[in-house]
Amino acid sequence: MTTIYDVAKKAGVSSTTVSKALNNYPDVSEKTKNIILTVAAEMGYLPNSHAQSLTTKKTWSIGVMFTEGNGVGMKHPFFNAVIESFRKHAENEGYDLIFPSKNLRNRNTSYLEHFQYRGVDGIIIICSAQDDPQVVEILDSDIPIVVIDMSEVNSSVVYSDNIAGGEAAVDYLVSLGHQKIAHISGAAESFTGAERIKGYKRAMKKNKLPIPEGYLIDGGLFSIEDGRLAVKKLLTHPDRPTAIFIAGDQMAIGAMEELKKSGLSIPEDISIIGFDDIEMASYICPKLTTIKQDTEALGKQASQLLVSQILQKKKSLKNEMIPIKLIERESCKAIT
Repeated sequence: MTTIYDVAKKAGVSSTTVSKALNNYPDVSEKTKNIILTVAAEMGYLPNSHAQSLTTKKTWSIGVMFTEGNGVGMKHPFFNAVIESFRKHAENEGYDLIFPSKNLRNRNTSYLEHFQYRGVDGIIIICSAQDDPQVVEILDSDIPIVVIDMSEVNSSVVYSDNIAGGEAAVDYLVSLGHQKIAHISGAAESFTGAERIKGYKRAMKKNKLPIPEGYLIDGGLFSIEDGRLAVKKLLTHPDRPTAIFIAGDQMAIGAMEELKKSGLSIPEDISIIGFDDIEMASYICPKLTTIKQDTEALGKQASQLLVSQILQKKKSLKNEMIPIKLIERESCKAIT
């Protein structure tokens, strides 16, 4: 088996320099690093993970804590896409991901205790409930952490510009001539739900449009069923809106199904705009106009923030906001 000393001898450097180059330390020049990586590849050198841990005091692992309230878990297309992006970029830096077992609670072991036992170098949290006691416990720890879709917490955070997204959705509908614009929001106590409500209200005020009582419906946990139930309430309104901004694409899909069951056509009778741009949005009929969250950028930025903390061996508090983008498809129509 090829050893680190064999690589060092052939590359003409010390074994310490080889170790630093393989572990992407910043004090090794790019030229030297490339020579070492080339030699290591040619010789078929594979570093021993246990030896690496002893040398670098790192396990090269990142814990993933995922919590949300509707039971969909990692099957939710938005969260799945963010995690896939994060995984790809973290693995490029040499890190593996660890997902804790759901049976932890049966052993009276917290997620933090599990991650500490596994010796993870950092943790990424994707969460819709920032008051979850297990989340709070992790946030209060000294472990490097990055959180997706949360703000004002004891951690670095990465999130989409949800307020601008809400504004963009309403502004687009107004540009099509709509004035009766309702909003099916995500849970108002969630970060994303509250931010998108702010964007909706800000745009309605800016465009001097009223928000009649009953035009702002709490859609709960962003599920298809929540979208169905919320739009049912809107259909009973005496002054039915001509357009609805819906805070999540899955809710929008549920709402569209319910509208069709009620005999209404989209966008002929009512225009719908969603938020997220999940893959299914471009396949349903009509194709969903929506506000796109850049899941690739969210995962990449989260990975960079976390790896930076790990290398510096210091928890940092940084906020990174990722821009949104309007995606025009077929579910909105201009009116006169």
